[in-house]
Amino acid sequence: MITAVHTLIYAEDEDAARAFFRDVLEWPNVDAGGGWLIFRSGPSELALHPTEGRPHHELSLMCDDLDATIAELTAKGAEFSGEINEQRWGRTINLKVPGAGEMLLYQPLHPTAY
Repeated sequence: MITAVHTLIYAEDEDAARAFFRDVLEWPNVDAGGGWLIFRSGPSELALHPTEGRPHHELSLMCDDLDATIAELTAKGAEFSGEINEQRWGRTINLKVPGAGEMLLYQPLHPTAY
């Protein structure tokens, strides 16, 4: 039986990305050896979307209150790009992950599975 999802994020600066998830997002973690941190990512859900091009995968971070989360993360040094976008399915913004590009942060307006 499948018990979890293990997500991989590829980073040009994995130490900076690990520090961001550890210190800014404050995700619980274990050291698998030599500073190789594995983070608990909490409740999750998976959705399948149609594609007209090559199949690909995308990772988004979810929150209950986008404005409060932006304020909390900004106070810890996080940076965002662009403005909040109002979508039919949720409110979104791009969160900059040091050394690993950007990830979508969103407050779902759709029913969630967690």
